[in-house]
Amino acid sequence: MNLIPRKYYLDDFFDNFLTVPEENNLKCDIYEKEGKYYIEMDIPGFDKKDIQVECNKGYLTIIAQKEQEEKEEEKKYIRRERVYGKYKREFYLGDIEMENINAEFKDGILKITVPRKEEVSSKTSIEIK
Repeated sequence: MNLIPRKYYLDDFFDNFLTVPEENNLKCDIYEKEGKYYIEMDIPGFDKKDIQVECNKGYLTIIAQKEQEEKEEEKKYIRRERVYGKYKREFYLGDIEMENINAEFKDGILKITVPRKEEVSSKTSIEIK
């Protein structure tokens, strides 16, 4: 087993050369079914207390924040890939029933259900004389 960090090898340079880091990017699926929007977002490694869901003026904002653990002096890391910090996604959902939004977090997946308001026709025909 080789414990020398890959950063000492030239191939590590090529691994990251053309890729854009995807930090601070929460991946999700959004779909509509039976008059509701459903958002399912992967947030692995976080606790429920680290996640905040807000709705304001038709915008649904999801924030996940995790502080970096204190470094121990006797630890000598060979590689650190776990990322800490603040992650944020915002979606415009329009006119929704804010009081009936449900959110559930289980096994690293945040599931949000957003009921849509029934559309009231604000369109009117004007007779041309």
